[in-house]
Amino acid sequence: MSAVVSPIREPLIEGGKSYRQITEDICSPTESAPNVAWIVAFIISVAALAFYVFCVVWTVWVGIGSWNLNRTIGWGWDITNFVWWIGIGHAGTLISAILLLFRQKWRTGVNRAAEAMTIFAVMCAGQFPLIHMGRLWLGFFIFPYPNTRGPLWVNFNSPLLWDVFAISTYFTVSLLFWYTGLVPDFATLRDRAKGIRKNIYNFLSFGWTGAAKHWQRFESLSLVLAGLATPLVLSVHTIVSFDFATSVIPGWHTTIFPPYFVAGAIFSGFAMVQTLMVITRKVLKLEQYITLGHIESMNKVILVTGTIVGVAYLTELFIAWYSGYIYEQYAFYNRVMGPYYWSYIGMMSCNVLSPQIFWWKKMRRSIFVTFVMSIFVNIGMWFERFVIIATTLARDYLPSSWSYYTPTWVEIGLFVGTLGLFFTLYLIFTRTAPVVAVAEVKAILKSAGDQYLEPNARHAAKVVKEEVETQA
Repeated sequence: MSAVVSPIREPLIEGGKSYRQITEDICSPTESAPNVAWIVAFIISVAALAFYVFCVVWTVWVGIGSWNLNRTIGWGWDITNFVWWIGIGHAGTLISAILLLFRQKWRTGVNRAAEAMTIFAVMCAGQFPLIHMGRLWLGFFIFPYPNTRGPLWVNFNSPLLWDVFAISTYFTVSLLFWYTGLVPDFATLRDRAKGIRKNIYNFLSFGWTGAAKHWQRFESLSLVLAGLATPLVLSVHTIVSFDFATSVIPGWHTTIFPPYFVAGAIFSGFAMVQTLMVITRKVLKLEQYITLGHIESMNKVILVTGTIVGVAYLTELFIAWYSGYIYEQYAFYNRVMGPYYWSYIGMMSCNVLSPQIFWWKKMRRSIFVTFVMSIFVNIGMWFERFVIIATTLARDYLPSSWSYYTPTWVEIGLFVGTLGLFFTLYLIFTRTAPVVAVAEVKAILKSAGDQYLEPNARHAAKVVKEEVETQA
């Protein structure tokens, strides 16, 4: 009587690693000299960051007039980039918090880098509203604290103020979650380091010894932070969508924006994780820890969220037609057939059509296809933000004030510069902390070998092995 074989679970760690090998493989990039690829990437990123600093100084010195904003289009590339960066920052907390609560072990290979990506993306996003103010030194006006201004308080009815609270809370919880997971790995680096590096990592590890009490507190804190972060994943981009949905502008005043923005944020966030992971696994030689199984799982999420975003696009068009409201109908007609038609085509092509290639398993497991598609998705999501903002504001109720928006070199420089800031921080992170969570990877090492199989499959494998040994 033959044994019933259940589906085989793909290994989360390849190569039959021991605890020592895991430590060596993941920690060595932080201890050895950087390779040529890292140095070249760092120089380019720092150069872009320096140009960003120049553009910020230019904007403050000359004023917002150095941008191409006008009375019709008061939000241009700055708010487009703000919403885009916030969306990218969603995947890290989703992978860390929600997948942790659902006990999805495939997250362990990518959660650390995704969490770091979240921190850096939110840092990039938070600068655009401040720069948009024109007078950075008046940024304290957005915080409600007792002061000599007396009755002059911020406007709590404004969604822009809700952004301040939502994003700052999201950043704080994400930072705590990220740092908490780093503590055991900092202790590992401390035990391997010498001199000043040992002192630095000793300070960062908070005296971690790996005692049972430490692990108990670590697990408890991780679950508490995951519970706090999970609703934030949904709330942050929902509140960002309120910047548009609470207005009375045709094309913005719609209730579909909150779920539509959240799905789009997860969509673009996972795409950026894929971009980083494909490069990181190759440069740092982590192919056995960031496997094709991890990449395929993330591509499935991209496929699902991309389909949701596509349904939202079509729903918007249907509601505009069904409403019978001529201004709403014209807003969407202008998006599709107006002067910005190229951005709408780019949005639909990159966000709706291109992810459908992941229906095929071979494509989901292709490194080249994954990398190209991750770039396409983030380009498409940037187009989506641009379509929502620029094409809607370009045509208001007065044809005499209609205009066509194009960015100046300063606006382009600010966007390119934030990319430089993001990659500079990420490259520094890869040299100072393990990109893959050492402690969490070791925790699943017990599942190596035949234990990746379901019980029936393990029994069948054991029977086959015994038969082979008998025949031999």
